Amino acid sequence: MKKHIQKGFTLIELMIVVAIIGILAAVALPAYQDYTIRSRVTEGLSLASAAKVNVADILASGNPGADAAGYGLGYVPPGVTRNVIANGVAIAAGTGIITISYAPSVAAAGANTLTLGPAVAGAALPVGTGAFTPPQGNITWRCAAALAGNLNPGQAAGTLAARLAPSECR
Repeated sequence: MKKHIQKGFTLIELMIVVAIIGILAAVALPAYQDYTIRSRVTEGLSLASAAKVNVADILASGNPGADAAGYGLGYVPPGVTRNVIANGVAIAAGTGIITISYAPSVAAAGANTLTLGPAVAGAALPVGTGAFTPPQGNITWRCAAALAGNLNPGQAAGTLAARLAPSECR
């Protein structure tokens, strides 16, 4: 009598492995999509660094000419990118709050903004459209997505879903 040695896998074993791989892929795909969108959002935050410097410069000078452009004086927004719309990084003249607007490839219109709110010593910046004395202290910035708490004075939350925003913006 010869012994029969099994070589390979049975059909049931192969089907179980395929089912497990399918379940893992179904769980991993949505998490990966959120991760890629968060990386696109980070581009907007890096584009906003020039706007932050502009606000800090105006704050340090005190806007002696009481220019109506306020904190936006001299700022040129970046051009359109794959992830940020044209003129998608804007500075509010009176408050210095920076709004980043993302392209439809990142989030749907109406749910596509983050705000960066500045404060000095826990207080809102002086109104930027009039002459003011530069305050003493460092600027602190808070990033805010939709439903964000812990905002700086005068800052409104953005409209981008918190799950798509970097952790410091949630």
